[in-house]
Amino acid sequence: MSKAFTKETDNEDDDDEIRLPPLPAGGKNYITPQGFATLRHELKDLIEVERPKMVEIVHWAASNGDRSENGDYHYGKKRLREIDRRIRFLIKRLEIAEVADPSLHCGTTRVFFGATVTYADAQGELRTVKIMGIDEANSAQGEVSWISPIARTLLKAEEGDVLKLVMPDRVEEIEVIKVSYPSP
Repeated sequence: MSKAFTKETDNEDDDDEIRLPPLPAGGKNYITPQGFATLRHELKDLIEVERPKMVEIVHWAASNGDRSENGDYHYGKKRLREIDRRIRFLIKRLEIAEVADPSLHCGTTRVFFGATVTYADAQGELRTVKIMGIDEANSAQGEVSWISPIARTLLKAEEGDVLKLVMPDRVEEIEVIKVSYPSP
């Protein structure tokens, strides 16, 4: 047998290594009702407004004659492909979307999808994140995707829990200070 297929060490302590929690099973695309409405509105706008405008521009540019040096025609075709690609993407995302209303957990101290969580890091610095869907999270607004390492660490924890946040270069302890949800 080749050495490439043998284990370097016979140490059985590999299971004690701290790892990220496993990704949730099922491949669902959790999203808030507001996020779902936003994606649906974008899709509707692309289909009913943007695409027809671009088709009209491409038609006008094509009617001008020589297409080989027609910038309007080439840009229009390129933009049309981008719009079609985005439409296909949105359709697929909306088909697998699992709308989860975070307000159902209002008053709960356990972290679920849609929670706004305040936690303290090892230095005692308070940070607040809101756990959102993959397609709606905006890190500039303190929103994180539910599959991000911090969200995966926080999910199902309760106020007062001390957790281990696994980062690429270190493991840090964090404490859940406050959990809140939007009111129904």
